[in-house]
Amino acid sequence: MLVYDRAARARQHRVVAELPDLLEPGDLLVLNDTRVRPWRLRGRRSTGGGAECLLLRLDGDVGEAFVKPSKKLKVGDRLPMEGGEVELELLEAMGGGRWRLRVRARRGELLEALERFGRAPLPPYVERPEDEDVEDDRARYQTVFASKPGAVAAPTAGLHFTPSLLDRLAARGVELAFVTLHVGEGTFAPMRTNVVEDHKMHEELYELPAATAAAVARTKARGGRVVAVGTTSCRTLETCAIEGGAVRAQRGASDAFFYPGVRFRCVDALLTNFHLPESTLVMLVAAFAGHRETMDLYREAVAERYRFYSFGDAMLVL
Repeated sequence: MLVYDRAARARQHRVVAELPDLLEPGDLLVLNDTRVRPWRLRGRRSTGGGAECLLLRLDGDVGEAFVKPSKKLKVGDRLPMEGGEVELELLEAMGGGRWRLRVRARRGELLEALERFGRAPLPPYVERPEDEDVEDDRARYQTVFASKPGAVAAPTAGLHFTPSLLDRLAARGVELAFVTLHVGEGTFAPMRTNVVEDHKMHEELYELPAATAAAVARTKARGGRVVAVGTTSCRTLETCAIEGGAVRAQRGASDAFFYPGVRFRCVDALLTNFHLPESTLVMLVAAFAGHRETMDLYREAVAERYRFYSFGDAMLVL
């Protein structure tokens, strides 16, 4: 874990297990308790070639998904997935590999079939063979505190935490609180505009409960720090932030986009992974730590052979 103290402009190379030593009694750690849905499906086209689908949303049996190889597909195609346990019917090409489609289960309820036969929606750079260990991936691509189904990708900063680490943080006097942001394509969609301000985020559903709003108020009153675990927790807190650093308990859909120059009103520290270039995630980190500082930190991380992306190492910005 690369630790950067903004005030002192100091850097340290630590490990996540030492997080209790880096936080103070009275600090508040805010985690995203969304649960990843196993909505990635593998199957076959009528030609015998492979097909893969990542369901993004469903309304009954009709929804939207990324399906590939998109250029070899057409409206009306029916794709048997996971040995025929689930079937896709392509209804409308929406561009960029995205399709409107109907989803059917061979037997039983559709959501139950997806839970039973679907795969963890691992990022495309994590390669898996045809005989992948589906159960193991589904368990590992989930935080230990995940409780509310709805995400199409894991809030990966939360993957660093184990029950024993959470216990040690609590013993240190660090308070824990939760928000929910169901990670969707808004989190991982690349920026495709030349002007940063022109980028439009996809909306993602969130909830900040009253208990978390109260925990933030207590923390600010006692002079503690609000530490967001991941960009998703940070976006939720800042979406709900009001003047004075407090937050309002609410739920809704957030399209908040953070880039250098945007002011943070609630979050005092950020624990996050190392992100893909040209992503809104690295933009948020640059907004929080400073653009030049973030680029320097990333260069140092590369030189020190830190691991990047979903199953990679962490950075703590204090």
